[in-house]
Amino acid sequence: MADPAIILVSEHYADTLLEVFYRRYGHDYVLRSARSCTEAEKIAQEIKDSGEAVALFVSDSRLPDVQHMFEAVHRFRLVLPTARRVIAAHWDYFLHDAEELRAGLARGKYDAYLLMPRGNRDEEFHNAITELLSDWTATVPQPEVVSAKVISPAHDGLTMAIRDFLDRMGMQNSVYDPHDPHLAEFMPRLYEELGTDQPRYPVVWSPARGAIQASSVRDVARSIYPRTYDEDDEVVDLAVVGAGPAGLAAAVYAASEGLTVRVLEAEAVGGQAGTSSMIRNYLGFPRGISGMRLALRARNQAIRFGTRFLTGWEVTGFEPGRDGAPHVLRCEDDEVRARSVLLATGVAYRKLGVPTLEDLVGNGVNYGAAMTAGREMEGYDVVVVGGGNSAGQAALHLCRFAASVTIVVRRPGLEETMSDYLIKEIGYQERIDVMPCTRVVDGGGEGVLEWLTLEDTNTRECTRKDARGLFLLLGAEPRCDWLPPELARDKNSFVLTGRDVPRDQWVDGIPPANLATTVPGVFAAGDIRSGSMKRVAAASGEGASVVPLVHSFLAPTPEDEEAVAPVG
Repeated sequence: MADPAIILVSEHYADTLLEVFYRRYGHDYVLRSARSCTEAEKIAQEIKDSGEAVALFVSDSRLPDVQHMFEAVHRFRLVLPTARRVIAAHWDYFLHDAEELRAGLARGKYDAYLLMPRGNRDEEFHNAITELLSDWTATVPQPEVVSAKVISPAHDGLTMAIRDFLDRMGMQNSVYDPHDPHLAEFMPRLYEELGTDQPRYPVVWSPARGAIQASSVRDVARSIYPRTYDEDDEVVDLAVVGAGPAGLAAAVYAASEGLTVRVLEAEAVGGQAGTSSMIRNYLGFPRGISGMRLALRARNQAIRFGTRFLTGWEVTGFEPGRDGAPHVLRCEDDEVRARSVLLATGVAYRKLGVPTLEDLVGNGVNYGAAMTAGREMEGYDVVVVGGGNSAGQAALHLCRFAASVTIVVRRPGLEETMSDYLIKEIGYQERIDVMPCTRVVDGGGEGVLEWLTLEDTNTRECTRKDARGLFLLLGAEPRCDWLPPELARDKNSFVLTGRDVPRDQWVDGIPPANLATTVPGVFAAGDIRSGSMKRVAAASGEGASVVPLVHSFLAPTPEDEEAVAPVG
């Protein structure tokens, strides 16, 4: 396959852009230049018709054949919806054009507004370009560089679930048939490593970790961050249950201040936030950032300070410590002991409860955004169920691939539950429709989803709709059935903290600290906490705010300090 293309568009500065891009990207990308929107559109269509890819459009803010740049980027998107789109204005009119064009960023009309490079080593410009190219690479079905090979003769539900886990962990991967000619030299070495030429598929191989025969996603998760023997008898300062934004923030700040931290995560690091294709309203990322990349950066930051992660570890029991004994978190076949615990397990999506569709989970029906499955939807019609930000982000991601995306929501609209910037961006996408006052009541297909039945909740009228993908983001249910009764929860089972704790459980008339629970040394942050905001930034803030409370709990009391004071 040929290198992907970058198309550079400017009436007067196309040669300048071509020279700048050739120095940085000429060896890895095919560079094409155009003097007008029509010429760029024609080049893009020719590349698409040849079966090759376009990664990026970089256009001047003024083109001779369009009255407004929004028309140009719209035409680029119609030809190649997966390509990223950048407007790079010349410095003579950058400020003049900015006021009118920047409004398009919030609506997703294009991905970045930049100042055209003014010479060599314009690193601010190239940093934006490389970030966008990296995001585009995540949408490619078969990436050039892979961190893991998934070897399977069938694209079944388990294979897709493993790929989705690897994607959420930021590990680029591809699926290979064991009889693929390209693996002729690789497979004998793999058989030797496994000790059999009849392995149980799928097999997951990565250079650093070798090969495993995976019977579940958990097998893959545990191979990435296994527990070492030297950790068996340890008592850590802080055990974090859940590696979403709240857990990651707590891990970074606690470890940076010298506490020993272990993070236990049943699935992929990042939690539900890790499935978000693009978060545009997170502080400090003006061009937006995917949930996976945000989680990957936070994970690397926590590891740098000494945090140890344990993925594939689902906590099934919790024994609160008493009389100075550590808390014990029990998993299926192991346990972790800790002086303090942060509950940050987030929430799970509610089940739809339609048996015919539950039988097709992994074969067109997905709980959550399932970013890997999105790439499989190219050219098909898909349905997203849910009205929250996660549903909006999933729909915007899917419309890059699918022929159409229908958002199904029970409410009269999206305004009550979705951020305004997402609603505006959805309104701009001609591939996305919203069906209010509607629910999914049936569906089916021959081994894979093919159709759905949608019901109008007002008239009870049902309509049948062709659909190859169903993505269910149905709202939140806390993951805390494993918690002991001593830990107070509200009527919906969310964990109570601070002044939300019933008065009869306050100590000496004083409520627990803001993020503290009814069990000393146990804290809660993020979506699992009753009354939380259900936003990434809010969860991160709560996770960081827990750390001073942990310090205070672990600090010796004045009596302890006096008892251990040296005799002068």
